[in-house]
Amino acid sequence: MTNPLPPGATIGILGGGQLGRMLSVAAARLGFQTHIFEPGANPPAGEVARHVTTASYDDAEALKTFAEQVDVITYEFENIPTSALDILEAHRPIRPGREALRVSQDRLTEKQFLQSLGLKTAPFAAIDTLDELEEAVATIGAPAILKTRRFGYDGKGQARIKSSEDIAQAFADMAGAPSILEGFVDFSHEVSVIAARGLTGDVACYDPGENVHRDGILHTTTVPAKLSAGQRMDAVLLAARILNELQYVGVMGVELFVTSQGLIVNEIAPRVHNSGHWTQNGCAVDQFEQHIRAVVGWPLGDGQRHNDVVMENLIGDDINHVPQILRESNNALHLYGKNDVKPGRKMGHVNRIQKSAS
Repeated sequence: MTNPLPPGATIGILGGGQLGRMLSVAAARLGFQTHIFEPGANPPAGEVARHVTTASYDDAEALKTFAEQVDVITYEFENIPTSALDILEAHRPIRPGREALRVSQDRLTEKQFLQSLGLKTAPFAAIDTLDELEEAVATIGAPAILKTRRFGYDGKGQARIKSSEDIAQAFADMAGAPSILEGFVDFSHEVSVIAARGLTGDVACYDPGENVHRDGILHTTTVPAKLSAGQRMDAVLLAARILNELQYVGVMGVELFVTSQGLIVNEIAPRVHNSGHWTQNGCAVDQFEQHIRAVVGWPLGDGQRHNDVVMENLIGDDINHVPQILRESNNALHLYGKNDVKPGRKMGHVNRIQKSAS
């Protein structure tokens, strides 16, 4: 299917979290319906989507029925079982495509892919045994970080190695999962590029945002980032190169370390991204609408920034700050409809807006 979908068509979304929720809102504004497939009951996206299927990703019949009820399928997270994708793809197109998922689902595969494009990454080594970890630490050095190759996010599935004394415990923390050791990078700050590619191969990138993390979770993204004109151009061209190589369709987040030796790719995320939430109040077409436009085959929108923005995540008890946030001027509040407050849980975000100076 290459023809653009008309308003009224149904977009299937795998995953019912806050990203699926905001994708559903963007789709509705453009006249599309959304159908969420989510194993957990009462997901945040379910409050705004037209339809919700509550079933496991190993429920072949539920997957088939879901696919038959939608016109195109996208997703809000990467770790979808291959078996589920096989069933879905037999019935409807999946955008972004399978290659982007294959690359991003495994940190080792991702690093190897990026290096094959001539892009810089942190030094790394595949780890399956304690002996391999000891050899890798001797080669790469410490401090370093050991990560599971699959399923880690927001600081989960990671163990820091500050010296050789930490090796045994770090290996034990992986609980036998295939892992990757990454050397630390001497960087001044982290930035991310939110980039989109359409069905016809057109690419649109947003201004890079500067990220600050706390406890492994994104805390703020500030736009514009501290970058020279050359660094800004390099970041955008680098992101476009990744999208084109993957023949990608949709929005991707590309995280970069800024170093004295140039930009180093930290990781890629084949979906709308937390560090792109600022676009909701900084651009006429935000990352969620851009993703919907791409996957239905519409022309991409103009991602030009009209405001400076600081996006701040509301994590856990930060939700208690909402009354104060509401009293402050130039704040745009976005809550995710989550009733249970838990440490480390993303409850919403606020975009603090200033008129652009550039």
